[in-house]
Amino acid sequence: MSTASGTEPGASGQLEYATSAGRFVIAACVLGSGITSLDATIVGLALPAIGRQFHAGIADLQWVVTGYMLTLAALLLVGGTLGDRYGRKRIFAFGVVWFALSSAACGLAVNAPMLIITRILQGAGGALLTPGSLAILEASFRPGDRERAIGAWSGMAGIATAIGPFIGGYLVSAASWRWIFLVNVPVSAFVLYLTARHVPESVDPDAHGRIDLRGAALTVVWLAALTYVFIEGPSRGWGSPVIVAGLVLSIAIPPLLFAAERRTEAPMLPLSLFRSSQFSAVNAVTFVVYAGISGALFLVPVELQVASHYSPLESGIALLPVTGIMLVLSSRSGSLAARIGPRLQMTAGPIVVGAGLALLAFAADGRNYVTNVLPAVLVFGFGLAITVAPLTSTAMSAAPAERAGVASAVNNTVARFGGLVAVAVLPVIAGIGGNSYLVAHDLSAGFKTVVWISAAAAGVGGPVSLAAIKNPARPAAAAAREPHCCALDGPSMAHAGNRRSSPAGSRAS
Repeated sequence: MSTASGTEPGASGQLEYATSAGRFVIAACVLGSGITSLDATIVGLALPAIGRQFHAGIADLQWVVTGYMLTLAALLLVGGTLGDRYGRKRIFAFGVVWFALSSAACGLAVNAPMLIITRILQGAGGALLTPGSLAILEASFRPGDRERAIGAWSGMAGIATAIGPFIGGYLVSAASWRWIFLVNVPVSAFVLYLTARHVPESVDPDAHGRIDLRGAALTVVWLAALTYVFIEGPSRGWGSPVIVAGLVLSIAIPPLLFAAERRTEAPMLPLSLFRSSQFSAVNAVTFVVYAGISGALFLVPVELQVASHYSPLESGIALLPVTGIMLVLSSRSGSLAARIGPRLQMTAGPIVVGAGLALLAFAADGRNYVTNVLPAVLVFGFGLAITVAPLTSTAMSAAPAERAGVASAVNNTVARFGGLVAVAVLPVIAGIGGNSYLVAHDLSAGFKTVVWISAAAAGVGGPVSLAAIKNPARPAAAAAREPHCCALDGPSMAHAGNRRSSPAGSRAS
């Protein structure tokens, strides 16, 4: 494995958390994944402005959001596989360049169809860089510091997601919605600089065979058909031939996909990963939690601006307390999970997230921020802080370390798929269609339905975790046996014995 260039290069698998070299690697990964998370949320503040400028209905706005989610979810597994095979640093950097170019194209869109197409391309760029960001951390840091590095990544990535509405609101109010995309260009340039100078290269030495393009194609078609059915069904009619065809594809493709993955030498989705009950359970929790979060947050900025008459900046500031909570508590949450195991936090966290989403229903009852919005924001932020770090680290530690890129991609895919389904389906269930999102009374009625369903979905993650998530056996004793580990190693060390040694003799992913 190659090392990074720069003033403090470190061999893959040997970086320490409390060094400048380690911090630069974390910074590159956080900023890289952060811009993709930011664009998954920041666009929400701009939806009313985009709708007005392009005279777009709710279906167009759904496509602006889900077009990005669609390619991001469908191609994340390909991105993880490419990184494992050809170098995580190399594919990560290529993804950053793609993301920057497509972001610039989004900012220059002249109509809704062009914006939707460029958002689809933007999601593909995000799929190349997102799985690599976490896999780079797994592969670059020594075993005793991996948990802390992942905890820092989780916390800062959560902050990037939370701060997105504030940044989006400011840009839309002060300049134009176009700047929520154009701002990615200079950030991407800085990420490329950090990556070239400080990030070590790593690969999966066992990766072989052809890239699973068939699996990727089936996934794209399946998600596109599923999304099309729910977004276009209300306007085209559920009996329309094109909707019926989409529904048939939505039902027929999953069995074909699983059959193809079983026969492929190097599958995009290694079904063997799901032999681990821990890995299957944590991804089930990921799906319901992120479906709940994405379903509600899609409409929160629109509800605040249209029904409560907030400005874009005010609606962005409304969610800013989540950032502070994540900043203060995320790393502590990751450390606590490493010491006591993830089960308690993964049980309590989704329930708290669900409670915060349910409280958002009061945002439809008046403009008073302190009484109608702030309590929901505080509870929601606290729930995220409890949940995100242990959920991420558990997903990674439940899979063999040499499959770090694919495991990261699977977990990210599940999260994006949950959001994609929620954004496509919930407005339909709530009766929000056409231009009804511009009518305050109609929007508020549908918004309450959406946040209650979202709250229930996220809350389900608690009982699932209680029933299925297991703490590592005797984490303290396992830590004592590991020469490089410390008190923060808990979940990631559960499979220490399965980690394959690199040629240098270090434990590398």
